[in-house]
Amino acid sequence: MVKNFDEVLKKVKSLETKTVAVAVAQDEPVLQAIMEAKNQGIANAILVGDEEKIKVVAASINMDLSQFEIVHEANAAKAALKAVELVSSGKADMVMKGLVDTANFLRAVLNKEVGLRSGRLMSHVAVFEIAGVDRLIFLTDAAFNMYPELKDKVDIINNSVKMAHAIGIECPKVAPICAVEVVNPSMPATLDAAMLSKMSDRGQIKGCIVDGPLALDNALSEEAAKHKNVTGPVAGKADIMVLPNIEAGNVMYKTLTYTSNSKNGGLLVGTTAPVILTSRSDSFETKMNSIALAALVAEHNKLS
Repeated sequence: MVKNFDEVLKKVKSLETKTVAVAVAQDEPVLQAIMEAKNQGIANAILVGDEEKIKVVAASINMDLSQFEIVHEANAAKAALKAVELVSSGKADMVMKGLVDTANFLRAVLNKEVGLRSGRLMSHVAVFEIAGVDRLIFLTDAAFNMYPELKDKVDIINNSVKMAHAIGIECPKVAPICAVEVVNPSMPATLDAAMLSKMSDRGQIKGCIVDGPLALDNALSEEAAKHKNVTGPVAGKADIMVLPNIEAGNVMYKTLTYTSNSKNGGLLVGTTAPVILTSRSDSFETKMNSIALAALVAEHNKLS
């Protein structure tokens, strides 16, 4: 089982090299990540955007553009659409947001003619390598779905499980995270957690084990679970943390990012191809990790 990003990168390098289409590529941090991904054999790229601006940015970071195809499109919205079309037509395997606002980028991803709609709910999955934790932790959804209902949480779990399978985790353990580890009718998230667990028991959610409600401590730590007498197949061993809403997810994501010794990457999934939706504040390493995760998901999609 893959347990850290070094193993993720090693696995990606063993596969056929994938191609990422970059939407509005004249962005320095994104081009830095693309250049390093190319140098490490993680991914090739097609750069879509204003060609002159791409050349200026590339020159500022000593990037050799002769290794990359450039598709000139000065209009940002049209460039985003073209990048998505390269993926839907099979010329690229995944798409990455560059210097374009999220609304225009997602509008291209959801375009009815050339977009990446799958008919499933889209959701964001962040993957963390945390010092002191012996496995990768999947966090969902910290960026896209605000207040998911029960049916949405089923899709969110299915999306994250598919991503875990792509990385090499055969039967991920899923914890619906709540403030407490007991069902409380006054706390709707605990009712959802109990129903998700029962759905898993009855085979309505496949490819994983779902058990909850679990509080964060007894989902993450076997010692904490033992101390609280919380038992079950997921207690202390969770791979996937399903947060009850975007506030909880976003706070946990940023807490891990800024206060822990951790690495992370993330994708928007539930689409026909992986979507790399990084923030401008994300580190170079996060962007690189996200490209690597997308390559594994693209390979999994190809084989499934």
